[in-house]
Amino acid sequence: MKSIITKNHFPYLLMLCMVISSCGEEKKESKNTPSENEKQLHIVFVTGDEEYRSEESMPMLASLAKRELNAKVTVCYALDSLGFIDPNRTDHISDLKALESADLMVLFTRFRNLPKEELKYITDYVESGKPIVGFRTATHAFMYKNDTTLAKTYNNKWPTKVFGQQWITHHGHFDDGKLPVTEISAIDTNNVILRGFSPFKAYSWLYHVDGGDWKLYGDSTPFLQGRSLKSQHEIDGKLDKYPLTNPVAWTKSYTGQSGKKARVFFTTLGHPYDFKIPQVRTIALNGIFWALGKEDNIPDNGVNITLDTPYEPNNSGFGKLYKLSQKPRPVH
Repeated sequence: MKSIITKNHFPYLLMLCMVISSCGEEKKESKNTPSENEKQLHIVFVTGDEEYRSEESMPMLASLAKRELNAKVTVCYALDSLGFIDPNRTDHISDLKALESADLMVLFTRFRNLPKEELKYITDYVESGKPIVGFRTATHAFMYKNDTTLAKTYNNKWPTKVFGQQWITHHGHFDDGKLPVTEISAIDTNNVILRGFSPFKAYSWLYHVDGGDWKLYGDSTPFLQGRSLKSQHEIDGKLDKYPLTNPVAWTKSYTGQSGKKARVFFTTLGHPYDFKIPQVRTIALNGIFWALGKEDNIPDNGVNITLDTPYEPNNSGFGKLYKLSQKPRPVH
């Protein structure tokens, strides 16, 4: 007997083919997707600086980290009494309790004078031995003026031992944001954080961290340097103290009260326009991977830093140059 297939049979045949195909198809899993026995990573980004728009750059990085590491991310902000983002408020950062469950803290604050109960979340995390990433003004993360005990511990000593240096000086603003002012190049091209790196020019004016009377602390190992294209110190004849070339990124370790040695990645880059430059996002994401001990997962051309949504930050600067009337939004 001849079998007859009519057009009415085609939907069923199509479904049968799909079932057969799916049975033979191996499920592909992201390289960074947690296995059943591996907990999801939790990365906490702590923002709060009144100059460099960390409230804009860090949520963008959090989104990339969430996508590339399949991580849970929390972004902490300086908020006013109504819940609006206000980086000029230096005595409060929201949601720091999230650090109790964090696997990585990313810190980008400037001259904060947090109450002791909020400060403790940050310092307890640092002493835990878990990894830390810091950006630019984390060399002067805190500024306590009225409490001499806190000032002695946290204004300069704390960032030096944790990140490798305190605030010293920089080479000058020079038409902030109009043109790049620092030429960035590699010191150690074999460093895994520089996978996918190529030289570029940054908008961040160069911070002085090493040379003259100053030296990076502990086992700090620079792998990226900047050369100032314009320098007030050159104009003032002070290049013997503050040379035109200085490290802009390094790795180090920090051993806290727990006795565990933590990985630390730090960069003095951090101007809001820097993060529009692909190489800066590459360094930042590669650095996060390295800090978490996932350097083997960094591709030869670097972590994928393609933006899913536009990143159009306000320029740096003081006062009310940040985006007004903004409340925290979920990171997608």
